[in-house]
Amino acid sequence: MDLLQHLRAQARANRLANQRLHAAMAALTRDDFHALRTSFFPSLAATLNHILAVDTYYIDALEGRGNMVARYEAFLPADTLAELAPRQAASDERLIEYCETLQASDLETVVAMDRGKDVDRDIVPRVLAHLFMHQTHHRGQVHAMLAGTSVKPPQLDEFILASDAKLRDKDLASLGWNEVYLLER
Repeated sequence: MDLLQHLRAQARANRLANQRLHAAMAALTRDDFHALRTSFFPSLAATLNHILAVDTYYIDALEGRGNMVARYEAFLPADTLAELAPRQAASDERLIEYCETLQASDLETVVAMDRGKDVDRDIVPRVLAHLFMHQTHHRGQVHAMLAGTSVKPPQLDEFILASDAKLRDKDLASLGWNEVYLLER
């Protein structure tokens, strides 16, 4: 697996993990979604909205969009999981599309990340690595918060190893994906 394949697999695994997480949470009420919980962001709603807002910010940066700070500040949090899940899915698909179009020559491209008072700059693979870690970190917090609900926290790390293929069949099928699409493109 080369770096481009790895980045593409990470983007797809992100989509699968979010889909599995959101599907598990579907039975939660709006009150459950907003209930005060112990974590960095004190609710499932706040944490999942944070993931989406930050995903949007970094994908905007990777795509070279302007007005990043204004766009980030204009983010409207989803009030329900039913509202958040399709927005996150669209963001995940946008990230997959970005990774799909990457060429080896793009890996040294410098990404500008407008922070308001200054602009951070780093190369594409580091920005993507940071984004994937951010997603995993906060999904882990959501996973832990779910333990305090009636929802059993779902398994979120069965999307890369070949030996896990049988554990992700339904997830892949629900998106019209297959093993080749997930790992080998």
